[in-house]
Amino acid sequence: MDEHSEPETPEAQLLSRAKSGDLDAFEQIVMLHERRVFGLALRLTNSVEDAKDAMQETFIRMHRKLGQVDAGRSLGPWLYSVTVNVCRDIGRVRQRSRLIPMDEWASRAADPAANPEGLFSGRERERHLRAGLRTLPEKERAALLLREMEGLSTDEVARILGSSPATVRSQISTARVKLRKFFAKHLGEPA
Repeated sequence: MDEHSEPETPEAQLLSRAKSGDLDAFEQIVMLHERRVFGLALRLTNSVEDAKDAMQETFIRMHRKLGQVDAGRSLGPWLYSVTVNVCRDIGRVRQRSRLIPMDEWASRAADPAANPEGLFSGRERERHLRAGLRTLPEKERAALLLREMEGLSTDEVARILGSSPATVRSQISTARVKLRKFFAKHLGEPA
């Protein structure tokens, strides 16, 4: 490392060790990311079993492609991209693309202000949110979940979904409008 380079992050160090065949380092990477990968897969597949399969396949693909992973970048966005693709594959195979109930995830939502219109107050609202999200097309739902609920930047979401940032902004905006209309209709909230 020269005097101008930044020190490696702990994740980058683990990734370097995993690339050199250290299985303990790989397991530590999995442990760092498995909860979020599983949560995203769960919301995208509408099935606990499919989400488990998706999580397993995501980490299998990561292991196979360790040599292609850039240790200088955060692994999260790359893993989200793989997770979205794996879930799409599972959806094609199983002929469905519905969203899972988000009971556990929603009850752990740290900051309701980070969610569209702070929709996570109470079981009834949670049930309506799940129903509203199920009405969205796959790309709008994925863009909204990745941006608003996973906290990724618009550029990261665009890379994951294979879209442009402008398309992602449009998808998120459209999804928000549709959710507002859904809530106006079902909860009597202003649209």
